[in-house]
Amino acid sequence: MTLGRRPPRVPTRGGQVEAPRRGRLSALDGLRFLAAIAVVGYHYTAHGHPHFGPQPSIVFPTLSEFTAYGALGPKLFFVISGFVILMTAWGRDIPGYIASRISRLFPAYWAAVLSTTFLLFVLWPEKKGITSLDALVNLTMVQKAFSVPHVDGVYWTLWVELRFYLLIAIFAAIGITRQRVLAFAALWPVLAKLAMRSDATLVHTLVITEYASLFAGGMLLYLIYREGHSFLPWLLVGMNAILAVQSQLASQVTSLTEDTGVAVSKALVAALLVGCFAAVAVVTMTPVARLDWKWLTTLGALTYPLYLVHEYWGWWIISRLHEAVGPYLALLAAVAFSTALACAILYGVERRFAEPLRGAVLRSLLPEPRTGGEAAGGSAVPTAPAPVAAQIPGPTTGVPQVVPTSPAGDVMGARHRAGASTGRSAGRTSDPAPLSGVPVP
Repeated sequence: MTLGRRPPRVPTRGGQVEAPRRGRLSALDGLRFLAAIAVVGYHYTAHGHPHFGPQPSIVFPTLSEFTAYGALGPKLFFVISGFVILMTAWGRDIPGYIASRISRLFPAYWAAVLSTTFLLFVLWPEKKGITSLDALVNLTMVQKAFSVPHVDGVYWTLWVELRFYLLIAIFAAIGITRQRVLAFAALWPVLAKLAMRSDATLVHTLVITEYASLFAGGMLLYLIYREGHSFLPWLLVGMNAILAVQSQLASQVTSLTEDTGVAVSKALVAALLVGCFAAVAVVTMTPVARLDWKWLTTLGALTYPLYLVHEYWGWWIISRLHEAVGPYLALLAAVAFSTALACAILYGVERRFAEPLRGAVLRSLLPEPRTGGEAAGGSAVPTAPAPVAAQIPGPTTGVPQVVPTSPAGDVMGARHRAGASTGRSAGRTSDPAPLSGVPVP
């Protein structure tokens, strides 16, 4: 993509403009996986846990000086989520957006909660700091709102992501346009900063005060990816990068130093925070974006379950093996086991149940229209009329197209399917993780 030039865009019947078709951003999948590996490295070799005996920074004195900065992985997840969740929501109806988020987040999350609960209640009860009721509340993913402890500490990012998804749902209901994205990404971080100075806890929670600039920067990067380079979006990306450093730097340096015992570089933390924005730009708007390596897509799919299960399961493996095989082999075993468990969740749970869950949610949000007899309060008589077809506007040209409907003439379903097609034509990849970024993505 050449600076200053925009890709050709196609006007639609509603006057909106859609981005050209693009393939999946495999390099972005790879970047998500790198962020997850950075978090894994931090939790195993730098975070101040006791499962090696001495603190990890003593066991791995050189390695921990690098892996300590893996604590910034969630910040990269949030920038990626800003990019991908806006991509997911733009051009999609609210039921489709909600169904995609629920089906993407919950199957792997439920499996992770149940597996870690089993670990803490059965295999490692001395580590357990939760009750059975706490574990059940964790299945809702909103345990933070009820002051219930997380089954696994990494779940804190999911509460952040959920609040961002809610903001984007509201944004999508109002209508996402270029001008509104620019205004939102410019004003949101400033208003969030002002909210930090007030005692309005609810406002503070809803506007995601600490991380607004990271999400907003990711949204702007998607706008540039979608519509081409121009001055104002890049100016706002720079503004949000500066605000991210201002809001995160001091607290991040303090927490990392206290948690790891490593002499953390303030300048390097600032550079890495800015690098979160730069990395997303590189993998989406340079020749790197043309990489089409399928294994990167696989790694991207593995990111979410690996993030969810690695911490406690890895620590348990380390605590059981480090005295017998030494710290390095115990570390390798923890990484291997966590990866294998993540693969089991990906292929045994996500790939099996995500699509049925999405369909069930959609059917709940878009119920089949009732027949005339049912609407009038009478009993409906089952019939089997011949299939019919409905004419609806084409997804990009506005020219009516014939869409087959169900035997009952389900025009609503036809419109929904056309809307989903329209959404896919807007340069969208398949649904991401949140950490999904995270995580979530």
